Amino acid sequence: MDILYGRNPVLEALRSGRPARKLVLAVGVSSEGRLDEILVLARERGIPVEDSTRRRLDDIAHTEHHQGIAGYFHGRPPLELADLLAQSRPPQLVVVLDGIQDPQNLGAIARTADAVGADGIVLPRHRSAGVTAAAAKASAGATEHVPVAVVGNLVHALEQMQSAGLWVVGLAADGEVRYDSFDFTTPVAVVVGAEGEGMRALTRRHCDAVVSLPLAGHVSSLNAGAAAAVLLYEVVRQRGFAPRG
Repeated sequence: MDILYGRNPVLEALRSGRPARKLVLAVGVSSEGRLDEILVLARERGIPVEDSTRRRLDDIAHTEHHQGIAGYFHGRPPLELADLLAQSRPPQLVVVLDGIQDPQNLGAIARTADAVGADGIVLPRHRSAGVTAAAAKASAGATEHVPVAVVGNLVHALEQMQSAGLWVVGLAADGEVRYDSFDFTTPVAVVVGAEGEGMRALTRRHCDAVVSLPLAGHVSSLNAGAAAAVLLYEVVRQRGFAPRG
């Protein structure tokens, strides 16, 4: 059972058809479009809505930032990588996260991945943030719509993607190729490394290319979420923002 909180995550979970056991609503919360839709969907599907004090809702969500709503949803098992690749649309666009441990960055990347129509996200099972309620909140509910595959060995996963015809392109501050000079019209798996540390050396050795973003200011890098957004929009810019599949 997953406890999701925040109006966008709860709404998108309902829109995606994810089964819910019940919703918990703060007493006296102000009516608003998203909240109204949540209550309509819950009523249509026979999902109980339980009134609660804000303090109790804080305890349920483990945060004060729940916007007056939380829900108990059935968990979603992660995809196998082979299944994610099988359902991908040509030209494929897969986002691979190498050691992203901040759920805010994971959520931000998932939100961008959904916005650009990426086929899915690949996460390592260890040393990585999972698709938690905090990540769902940071993604504004996008994690309900972006397929996620969890793999035990990231290097083997990269090799599997290469065997499936995808170019594995890493993102690093010292990448050899400027990001807008690479041809992203081919099927690609974009690899984004951890905050501060970047990609692991072993991951980098298994990339077909490593690209970088030019930086003209005083800071030495962007955070993972911002850097991934720039690169993913470059991919779809080169592809003409055309629908795939």
